[in-house]
Amino acid sequence: MLNDLERVEAPVDGRQSERAAAIQRGVGRLLRARGFAVIAELPLATGRRADVVALGPSGDLWIVEIKSSVEDFRADHKWEDYRLSCDRLFFATHEAVPLDIFPAGTGLILADAYGGEMLREAPEHRLAAATRKAMLVRFAQAAAYRLHGLVDPEAGRLAF
Repeated sequence: MLNDLERVEAPVDGRQSERAAAIQRGVGRLLRARGFAVIAELPLATGRRADVVALGPSGDLWIVEIKSSVEDFRADHKWEDYRLSCDRLFFATHEAVPLDIFPAGTGLILADAYGGEMLREAPEHRLAAATRKAMLVRFAQAAAYRLHGLVDPEAGRLAF
């Protein structure tokens, strides 16, 4: 039955540029190939919204911040707060963005709509147990709410 559920497609978010959506798709494919479950646009307890949150087979939580241009990177520093909600923090971008703008203390992914490549692993900074539990619940609820919304669109829009 899980295979049937994996084929369900989520509605298009609409907040991103086409380029950012393509990067997000490639990041998702890369992380799925590594055994991670992926949720896009996950609201965090801090009030921020992470571009991509990935849950690994051993319970690791990664956040990937998508930057589709130099201007996008320079205008947005909210990513610094994301370390509080993940074990590893990555940036993802495309080939036209200079890679040297991304901080050395983060991972780096190069992606397009067809896949991605891990250019630099992110350093690990393990979450506290209570934070991990809260993030796992947030991840699971978002996944369940979104799946239910696809199965029953008339159920109404939920917080996730």
